[in-house]
Formats: sequence, C-alpha cells, structure tokens
Amino acid sequence: MHKVLANDGISQSGIDALEKEGIEVIVTKVAPEQLENYINQNGISVLLVRSATKVTKSLIDACPGLKLIGRGGVGMDNIDVEYAKSKGIHVINTPASSSQSVAELVFGHLLNGVRFLHNANRDMPLEGDSNFKQLKKSYSEGHELKGKTLGIIGFGRIGRATAQMGLGMGMKVLFNDHHHEEADLTMDFFDGQSVTIKLTVSKLDELLKQSDFISIHVPSQKNGYVLGKNEFEMMKAGAGIVNASRGGIIDEVALVEALNSEKLAFAGLDVFESEPNPEIKILMHPKISLSPHIGASTNEAQDRIGLELATQITSLLN
Repeated sequence: MHKVLANDGISQSGIDALEKEGIEVIVTKVAPEQLENYINQNGISVLLVRSATKVTKSLIDACPGLKLIGRGGVGMDNIDVEYAKSKGIHVINTPASSSQSVAELVFGHLLNGVRFLHNANRDMPLEGDSNFKQLKKSYSEGHELKGKTLGIIGFGRIGRATAQMGLGMGMKVLFNDHHHEEADLTMDFFDGQSVTIKLTVSKLDELLKQSDFISIHVPSQKNGYVLGKNEFEMMKAGAGIVNASRGGIIDEVALVEALNSEKLAFAGLDVFESEPNPEIKILMHPKISLSPHIGASTNEAQDRIGLELATQITSLLN
C-alpha cells in the first residue's frame, strides 16, 4: 500500500480521491529537520508540498523510498526537480488549478490601488465617525479600470486568466512573453456564450511605456530582477504594479523609491523578496496593498489542486 505525506496539507477532495484508490494519506506537518526520518520510518513513497516545504538534493538522497514528489501549485522552485528526475522520481505539479484564484487576487489589488481601499479600511475604524468628510475628500480622486491599459508580463495560464479578467472589465490588454507570439483568449460567459479575442505579443519596453497597470506572472528568477529602477523609469507616471507570482522578481528598494517619488501611484504585493519576513518598509508603506502569499489559497483552487494531484498520483503509481 502506498503512503502519501501531504506535508503542507491537501484538500479533503484530494484525500477522498486517493483513499478511494487504496492510498493512505498522512497530513501531519513534519518539521524540515525531521522530514528525512519521518519519510523513511513510515515508508512514505509520495511527498506532497506547497510552497512551505523545501525538497533538496540531500533530502532526496536520504529517502530512497520516494517514488513521487508533487507540488500543489505552479512554480517548483522549492524542489530540486532535475535531481529528483535523475534519481527516477516522478515530479508533478498542478499548473491548471489556481489561475482563476490568482487572477482574481490581482484584481483585488488593482481595485484596492485605484480606489485606496487598503488605506480607507485602515482609516475608517480610527476616524470614520470623527473625520468622515475629510476622509471622503481624501479618497475621492480614484480611477476606473475600464478603458485603461493593462500590461501583463508572462503569459502562461495565470497571465491569460488575468488578461481575460481585464478584457471583461473593458481594459486594453498588452502582453510580453518569451514563448508566445500571439494568443487567442476565449471568454466564457454564464449563459453559454463565448467571445474569442486575438492578442499579439508586445516588446517589454513598449509594454512598460504604454501600460497604466502592470501585472507580472513569471517564474522565480535566477539572474536579477524583471522590474527594477530602469523599468520603473520607463513606465507612465502614476502607473500601478501588482506582483502575485514570486518574491525577488521586483526590486523592492527601487519600488519604494518609485512610490516615494510619485513615479508610481501604487503597488499590490502578494509575494515578497524576504518572505516569510517581509521588509518593514514594504509592510508600512501607505501606497502598497498587501496580502500574505494567498494567490492560490481559495477553497475552490485547493479543491481542484487536491483532485488534480490525486488523479496524477493514481495514474503514475498504477
């Protein structure tokens, strides 16, 4: 009987699907220094992680019984994928499951930014009863998203889902990507109708110059930032940016400078360079809308992730 350790948790739908196939699922949270012993002593053949647990070369070497490593989510930068494969271990992820959730969070941050909701939510409890008219005045110069240009850097599944949402809100969408020259985006509506819109790739500097808002959807970077001082300088004055992909993609020092100089109007961050201990300058900045790396953390996405992992595990083990 195969045993699965879901060290960062798995949805009940995933557990049910695996147990139905006679696979035992353990959801104990094992500390990093005890992981090797736990896997070996309990005969674990499948290790499932999200972004918290790191699966290193030394852990792989120390656990010869592992047959499969799974990541509930998209990026696999916390797993030594090539090394695991070289040892004959299957490595899987769930790229299709969380796109909608991440895209909706991007728009949560965009709407926060253009309507100052993150600050209004801080100020109203403190001054809403004593200073209502002044707050109303302070927060009355927001903007609409409709008719504005949304630039998307990285056009995989999440970038596309974000583009579809932007189009749905009446925005013009530009994208930059190394792998795609053009893209057909089909938007399905509640009544069975659908609309397909064709987009063609933009050069990065053109996208930076033309976009009112930028959302970034690229994997973890080994060589430098995607957005730093030079890129911020190219952008429109008063633009906004959102990062719900990976920390370390945006130069946070340059970001704070661009916000302070009013080159940028706001930023929305779900991920951070020094996660899980984001810099205090980022956390306290009045022009940054914040969330604690929850892009894929909706019940619906976690259900889909659990089921997608269960399906892949079952077919690979059998």
